[in-house]
Amino acid sequence: MGKNGNLNLIVIADVHSSREAYEKTVQKAKETSADAVCVCGDMTHFGTVKEAEEYLLILVKSQVPVFFVPGNLDPSDLTNAKVEGAICIHAACQNIGNYNFVGLGAMHRAFEVPEDKIMQWLQNGSSKCTQAKRTVIVSHVPPRDTKVDVAFIGGHAGSRNFSRYIIDTKPVAVFCGHIHEGRGIDHIGDTVIVNPGSARRGYYALVKLDGKVNVELDRF
Repeated sequence: MGKNGNLNLIVIADVHSSREAYEKTVQKAKETSADAVCVCGDMTHFGTVKEAEEYLLILVKSQVPVFFVPGNLDPSDLTNAKVEGAICIHAACQNIGNYNFVGLGAMHRAFEVPEDKIMQWLQNGSSKCTQAKRTVIVSHVPPRDTKVDVAFIGGHAGSRNFSRYIIDTKPVAVFCGHIHEGRGIDHIGDTVIVNPGSARRGYYALVKLDGKVNVELDRF
């Protein structure tokens, strides 16, 4: 961890069972002296918890905390995965340095995340943050009406309640995935929204938190 609690993060999403992408994530985390790896869901492609645990075992070789949430193509009981050094933060909170990390997973195998659950999961996660620090949200679903939630077929596919929550609580950053073609960076107010793109296709984001949010979208 950098001075004054600053953090370097590797952010990936939509890995869809690509072992190569997991191995390259570890390599990149070591090269960049990352303080944590954040995984925004779809770790598997209709896989099992056991399969996901195998991928988490790869990621923890980075020797930094791994924060993850389930995607809509992951098993809903991925929250029960047991790998030392890898923490599911869906509807939960973990702290590193000056930052709280709150998670929002998809939690079921359907395209749409249930809108009525979004606010509940986010509030439950935030309530578990024991220290008043800056908040980062690691989510599978993107917030609605941003550059990062526009699907190939046109129109916005993100969550309205998520956008409302961001407006109300003002986290410093949101990492999300789900919409592969939504790779990019946007803002809701002062909150930086990052969709790193599909790691299966070689995309990731390097994020530096140093009071500001600095994002570099890159490929392995």
